Amino acid sequence: MDFSSYKSEYDMQGFVVIREFLPPQELDRLQRELQRYIREVVPTLPDGDAFYEDRSRPETLKQMHRLEQDAFFADYLREPRWRLVAEALLGEPIQPPQNAEWFNKPPLTNHITPPHQDNYYFCLKPPQVLTIWLALDAVDEENGCLRYIPGSHHLGIRPHGRTQTLGFSQGILDYGEADYAKEVAITAQPGDALIHHGNTIHRADANRSSTRQRRSFGVVCRGVSCQRDENAYERYLQSVRGQQAALGLKI
Repeated sequence: MDFSSYKSEYDMQGFVVIREFLPPQELDRLQRELQRYIREVVPTLPDGDAFYEDRSRPETLKQMHRLEQDAFFADYLREPRWRLVAEALLGEPIQPPQNAEWFNKPPLTNHITPPHQDNYYFCLKPPQVLTIWLALDAVDEENGCLRYIPGSHHLGIRPHGRTQTLGFSQGILDYGEADYAKEVAITAQPGDALIHHGNTIHRADANRSSTRQRRSFGVVCRGVSCQRDENAYERYLQSVRGQQAALGLKI
């Protein structure tokens, strides 16, 4: 598992795609544990840890946060694969991986991912942080693949403001035609990893398919040099709480 060959592309583009990052046997194990978690743990969680398009319809589960609270996922984040790729791309040792998440776009739901930069949420300085986005289904333009703006991580954080998208409370306010023209759509197969810098702008459309899911597993890794701006992070959390309260969630 030598990922050093990807660093120059990561530094230049702000993202890389590693095909077959997770071998089939490991992918099967992850899928089984995610299904267990959805079946056994999700019904016990507060609203803020599991989001639905329509809570009365369990099949519309679209996002799960803080999976590392579960014993399996806490151990899973300690497996070498996550650390090795993150350290190769960041160029420094990392803090223990955290923020294990699961994302879905259920069929025919108007669940867009607004254009945003992850580090607006994380509030880390320097922005030595990346997200590993692992495809669990085949992902293409029909069911809502990720779209990146190459090189956008070099330009700092853009102005963000509150959205109506549960799970992505903040989006870029001034995103326009020039931005859409620069986007690169990334297709993926199960087990492929899309890894992006915390300042890389990305978004995704809704799932237009009538039958296909668009599920993924995410892990956040931060370098040892990162420090959180606690004042900025508290302002972000207040905004999240305000959005969730306005949407009637019990946090």
